[in-house]
Formats: sequence, C-alpha cells, structure tokens
Amino acid sequence: MSENRKFYGWTLVAVLWVIYLLNMGFPLYGGSIINSYMLQEIQMSRGTYGFAFTLLNIFVGVPAFIVAACVSAIGARYTFMVGSALILLGGLSMSFLVKQPWHYLMAFGGIIGAGIGFSTIMPITTCITSWFKRYRGRAMGIAMTASGFGGFIASPLVNRFIAATGGNWRTAWLFIAGIAVVAGLIAYLLVRERPEDMGQVPDGTIEDSSAVKSGLHTTYQWKPEEAYRTASYWLIVVAALGTFYPFFFMTAHWVLHLKGLGISPASAAWAMGLFTLASIGGRLLGGVLVDYLPARYVFIIGTCSTLVGSYIAIGASQLPLAIAAAILLGVGFGWNYVTQSTMIGNYFGPAAFPKLNGTLLTISHIIAVWSGLIAGNLYDAYKSYTPAFTIHILISLLAIVAIFFAKPPAKTNA
Repeated sequence: MSENRKFYGWTLVAVLWVIYLLNMGFPLYGGSIINSYMLQEIQMSRGTYGFAFTLLNIFVGVPAFIVAACVSAIGARYTFMVGSALILLGGLSMSFLVKQPWHYLMAFGGIIGAGIGFSTIMPITTCITSWFKRYRGRAMGIAMTASGFGGFIASPLVNRFIAATGGNWRTAWLFIAGIAVVAGLIAYLLVRERPEDMGQVPDGTIEDSSAVKSGLHTTYQWKPEEAYRTASYWLIVVAALGTFYPFFFMTAHWVLHLKGLGISPASAAWAMGLFTLASIGGRLLGGVLVDYLPARYVFIIGTCSTLVGSYIAIGASQLPLAIAAAILLGVGFGWNYVTQSTMIGNYFGPAAFPKLNGTLLTISHIIAVWSGLIAGNLYDAYKSYTPAFTIHILISLLAIVAIFFAKPPAKTNA
C-alpha cells in the first residue's frame, strides 16, 4: 500500500485529466455552442461554418508529428504550456477581433485548433504510455474521460451563460481564455515526463511474469521505421477513420442537425452533453477491456456502437431517439479513442509510440477532418444531414474490416 501511494503515475493521470478537461472540453465542445450563437451576428453558409471545424481538426491532428517532435525536444510539460498559450490567444481573438467569416476561420479553426493539438492528445498519451504498461489501457481510459466531462459540463454551462448575458457570445470566449491560463499553470507545476525521472518504474512495480505471458504487450523494443513496415500499423491507421470522421461531424453539426429536426435549442445542447458524457463510459469500458482482451476485438465492439448510432441519428426527430443516438455515438467514439492509442503502445512499445501515434493522428486527420465541410456542403445541397450519416456507416464498416486483420506483429528481442 505504501508503494502504491508513493507511485506518482496515478497522481499524474489526475493531473492530465484536469488539463485535458480544460483544454479540450471548453474550447471545442463549449465552442460549438458559442459558435451556433455567433451565426446570428456573423452570417455565413453552413459550409463555411463547418469548414472552421474542419480547420480546427486539421490543426489538432495534422501537425501531430510536429507536436510529437516538440514533446521529444522540450518535454510534455512545456508542450502543454505552448498549447494553452495558443488557446488563450485564440479565445481573445474570438472575443475582440472576429468580425468576418474569415476571421472566425483563422481564430477558431487555426489558432484554437493548434492550441488543442499541442495541449491534449499527443503529450497526454505519451506520458501515460511511459508511466504505464500493464495498466496502460485503464490509465489511458481514465485520463481520456476528461474531455467527455468537459463537454458535458461546458455545453449546457456555456449555453446558460450566453442566454443569461443576452446572447453575448464574445464574453464566453473570454471565460475560455482564462481557463487556458489555468491549464498552463497546472502543467508547469505538476506534469512529470517519465517514471525514471522520479526514480520509479512503470505501473509502480516490476512487472510480473503473468503480465509478460499475457501476449497483450510487445516484448520487443520496436523502432518507428520497423513498425512502419508492418501491415498491422497501417490497418490501425485505416481503422482510426472510424473513430475520428463521425466525431468531427458531431462536434460541428450535431446541435444544428437536431434543431433542424425540431428539437429545441436547450434539448439539442443537452444531447451534445450526452454525447460527450457517453464517451466517458466508452473510454472507461474500452480502457479496462483492452487490458484483458486483444485490442482489435475491443475496437470492433466500439465501432459497432458508432454504426448503430449513426443509423438511429438519421431520423432522430424525437428526443428519445436523439438521446439514444447521442449515447451510442458517444460510447463508440470514446471506446475507440482509448483503444487505438493503447493498441499502438501495446503492439510497438513506449519508445516508438510518440512518432507512431503522431503519424496516425496526422494521416487520419488529413482525411477525416473534412467531415465538417463535407456535411455542411451536403446539407446546403440536400437540406438534410442524411447523406453525412450514410458516410459514417460506410466508414464504420471499413474500420471493422481493417482492424479485424490488424493482428499483433510478431517480433521478439531474441
């Protein structure tokens, strides 16, 4: 018990949880609520509106290899601080400078997107992969629940805040800018890079033989160039489209889709909160299961949840259907979000993880980030989001096939 209390890894998970909640939950999920009010003041097409979310997700994921290099060069702690500073700058720009659609594209899509990219996924997953092995999945799952809680809190909170201030969406961005400052300070004071820096080992104890024999974790210290030559890695990259493509659409258009089906603004905001809340359960369940079962089978289960949720969402004109779709889509995203990162760590080890995960995020985001723009343009053409959800279903089927064949690559130190 005393050894467990001294182990800093679980304290670090709590620290990373708070940083993720602040730097993802509020700028992204809260931003989707704020920007729906912004449309009343700054007129633009749904395609332009959705393109800002496309840009944001481009800047979150496409430069992931740059963020990975930043983590390697200056450490996760200072990478977090760079991201928080960018969110601060973007929030101030949205509050004081945005007057035209292109201002919105630059401030929200570019600056805030880059800030989220530098201060969330890459440094968090890299820290956890270094600090944990046997309990990597559940540690990853716990930390990743933060954005779900952030969205569940931020979406209705920001909606109430704007309503109480007479629709003043600009003031809400000042609040988010202040949150970014707090996140940066927490990272500076409490983030530690590796257990070795504190004279500790992953999981807090020397791994036992049962963990080694489980077959869930590689015993070979992979190099990135070796992993790139395996089919399994690229199949995981393809399957990641089933995680990110539906998610990017949901953050940009879910509230507008429900409003268009006759759901009230308050209920639509609540459904967005349920989407993020359900992702919490998905992250926890996926994180625990991936510590005991082959990761590719866990991933398939999560993708099936996304597939069914997309089908229900097409006709979610009644609140119960909207709730069911939000829960299934949220569970599917959270489940696979944790599983795919843990899978890379389990298949290839912590040394190769930053570059491999950075490459996955870059490639999957280059393709998936167009979800917001594509859905917006399809809506402008057909006055319906049905074609967008049909694309989700097809991508989910592709992900299931790809991940089924993504077996752990066989290689040993011997």
